[in-house]
Amino acid sequence: MKAKERGATIIHVDPRFTRTSAVADVHVPIRAGSDIAFLGGIIRYILENERYFREYVVNYTNAPAILSENYRDAEDNDGLFGGWEQGNAQYSQKDWSYEGVHPEAAAGAREAGPEGSGPEQNQPIQAEHTDPTLQHPRCVFQVLKRHFSRYTPEMVENACGVPEKLLIRVAEELCTNSGRERTSAFCYAVGWTQHTTGVQYIRTAAIIQALLGNMGRPGGGILALRGHASIQGSTDIPTLYNLLPGYLPVPRSKHDKDYRTYIQLNESPSGWWGEFEKYVVSLLKAWYGDAATVANGWCFEYLPATTGDHSHMNTVAEMADGLVKGYFVMGENPVVGTVNGPLHRKGLRQLEWLVVRDLHLTETAEFWREAPEIQRGEVRPRRSERRCSFFLPPRTPKRTAVLPTPSVCSSGTRRQSSPRETAAANSTSSSNWGSA
Repeated sequence: MKAKERGATIIHVDPRFTRTSAVADVHVPIRAGSDIAFLGGIIRYILENERYFREYVVNYTNAPAILSENYRDAEDNDGLFGGWEQGNAQYSQKDWSYEGVHPEAAAGAREAGPEGSGPEQNQPIQAEHTDPTLQHPRCVFQVLKRHFSRYTPEMVENACGVPEKLLIRVAEELCTNSGRERTSAFCYAVGWTQHTTGVQYIRTAAIIQALLGNMGRPGGGILALRGHASIQGSTDIPTLYNLLPGYLPVPRSKHDKDYRTYIQLNESPSGWWGEFEKYVVSLLKAWYGDAATVANGWCFEYLPATTGDHSHMNTVAEMADGLVKGYFVMGENPVVGTVNGPLHRKGLRQLEWLVVRDLHLTETAEFWREAPEIQRGEVRPRRSERRCSFFLPPRTPKRTAVLPTPSVCSSGTRRQSSPRETAAANSTSSSNWGSA
């Protein structure tokens, strides 16, 4: 709203009319799930009317790069891009690269191998053949133009329910507010993040921003609106297994044997990671102070190293396979808050121990007692050694009634705390933890 007070135009694209819509300059009531067609229509408008920031596009994007002769777009290959391998039901990247350049595995593929099959930050692929005039039929710019030519205003209106005049107004607002002197920003929330084609949504928006010169410049970019500590915060703080603060990759035990090797494998000749070493040194000095010196590699050897893919769903799969023995859950409820709840519960059943730290008895804390599989009789809780978890309530003001605190035993029964346990739980002195 402060930006609007300074003259910014707010465009709100949402199937619903919300409080945000009410204060926006333009509301676009789009049909749910049709965002790619809508964004594609904007891209077509920019290309057909030559509203792109040409100097930026030629010098700071891959638009002039010439693609391999083997590249085939969907309309040239009966609806499939070139490189489709029917037997494996996946695409081969060798036909998608620049002319004369061999593609490299994506980060996910590198992580999936034993101990990771490559560094986190790979060296950028440089095109060997380019056409700064953007006229070569196989340059990225012309391929992009042909691909998005299908997203006519009529097609967008049919797919999205957005009238042609409204589409053109949004496209024109973006174009007018972009260029050498001005920038525009895309702000999205979890509606894009959690959609089945959310990655394609965000990448399509990135194409718009690259064409208009709105990437890497103040006031531009694609901004993720986050309200959960575990989403944006997990990358900024960070709490993801493969990132250090500042989005620096955690060293790989197989590759990053010492400080200099780590730097060489992850820095880039240009762009954000062209200053990679400065960010690393700043972090290590912040952590280790005067103990971090050039002579000891800034205490790089103190950093932990990963041995493979320890992401959430991979860890859940390893739990289900019996490879993970114990699990801490803090501030999350993965049994219902993450994909594939049955797999999560199966993994939890294989654990030797589980610790859930929460203010309430969540579905994850009570998976052993109230899971759908147990309610249907498909799984029966088995008796084990008797361990009890006490859920301590927050400190309460005087003259406030405190109900007995429930405690849960792993033997499969639930009971009320005794008066002595309740008094101990609410005592301001240190609590004595006893067995049930």
